[in-house]
Amino acid sequence: MPVLTDRGRFAVARRRFLVFLLALAAAAGTGVVAAGTANAASFGRFYVSGCGMPSTPVDMWTRWGNYKTVIALDGLRATNDESGWRHETRIQRIANTGVNVVEPVGGLASFYTDWNAASPGNRIKYRYRWTCRLNTIVRELDARGLAVGPRGKYAVMGISMGGNAAMIYGAYHRKRISHVFSMSGFLNLSAPTMREAVRLALIDAGMAAGVGPFSADAMWGLPWNERWVRNDALVQIPRMRGMHIRVGAASGVWGKYNTDAIGSIKGTPLEVISLAQTRTFEVGAAIAGVRITTDYPALGTHQWGYWQDMVMRAKKSGWFRD
Repeated sequence: MPVLTDRGRFAVARRRFLVFLLALAAAAGTGVVAAGTANAASFGRFYVSGCGMPSTPVDMWTRWGNYKTVIALDGLRATNDESGWRHETRIQRIANTGVNVVEPVGGLASFYTDWNAASPGNRIKYRYRWTCRLNTIVRELDARGLAVGPRGKYAVMGISMGGNAAMIYGAYHRKRISHVFSMSGFLNLSAPTMREAVRLALIDAGMAAGVGPFSADAMWGLPWNERWVRNDALVQIPRMRGMHIRVGAASGVWGKYNTDAIGSIKGTPLEVISLAQTRTFEVGAAIAGVRITTDYPALGTHQWGYWQDMVMRAKKSGWFRD
C-alpha cells in the first residue's frame, strides 16, 4: 500500500470535506449554488402591522450591491394574496441587475391614502390608513439596509390608482423618496368629472371584490373638501421640484398584449383618460419649470404587459439611478 505524502493526505482530506458538504446540502434540501448564480436576487416576505389596520404582507426581491430600491404600488383591484405586479409581470427581474423591488400586498380601492373614516356599507370595518402603512414599510426597509444609493432614498412607482398615489406619497415624503413614476395614472383627480369617476370606480371595485361599495366621501370627504386638491398630483407639482419624475401612458390602441377582448375593451377608455391626464401633467410641469421624463408608447391599453414594458424601459434608460 503506497505511503501518502503530506500533499496526498491534504488532497484526500479535501475530497472528503467536499463530499461531506455535498451530503450536508442534500440532506438539508438546499442543493449547491452553481457558478454564475451567486449574484441572483433573493426573495423574501415580511409583515407590517399598526396604523389601525390588519398586518400587510410585503414581498421583496433584493440583491447585495444594488443601487436603488423601488416600492411598486398596485392598481384599484389589488388583492390580499399577492401584488398585481407579482401576479401579472416579471418586473422582479430588475433586482438581478441593480434595482431592488418591493411590492406591498393589498390596498383594494384605497388610493394608498389615509381615509377620513371607514367606508359605510362595506365589510372592511377599519379605516384605511395607507400613508401610515407606507411610512411603516419604509422604516422596515431601512432596518433591512435597503435605503441604498448615495442619497439613501427610495423610488416609488404605481399603475392606475397607484400612479397618482406614488406621485402624492413622494411629494409629501421628499426626505425619503427621490424618484416617482406614474404609469397610466389619473394625475388630475380634482378636475371636473374626475371626482364622480372616482366615486363610481370605488363603488364598482368594492362590489366586484365582494366586500360592498367603497365611499369616496369616506376617503377624502365631499367633492369640495380640500383633501381632493391635496391629493391631486397636478396641483402638487411644486412639491416634487428637484425629484426624479417620470410619467407614462399609452395611446389606447390595441397592441401585442391585447389578447383578452373583454379586458381590452374595458381598458381602452381608461387608458385614453389616463393619457389625457398624463399629458396635462406634463404641460403643468413644463409651465412650473419642473423637469420630468415621459414614456408614451404608440400602442397599449390599461393592461399589465404594457406597464411591465414601461418599467423595463425606465430601467434601461438609467432612470432609477440617482
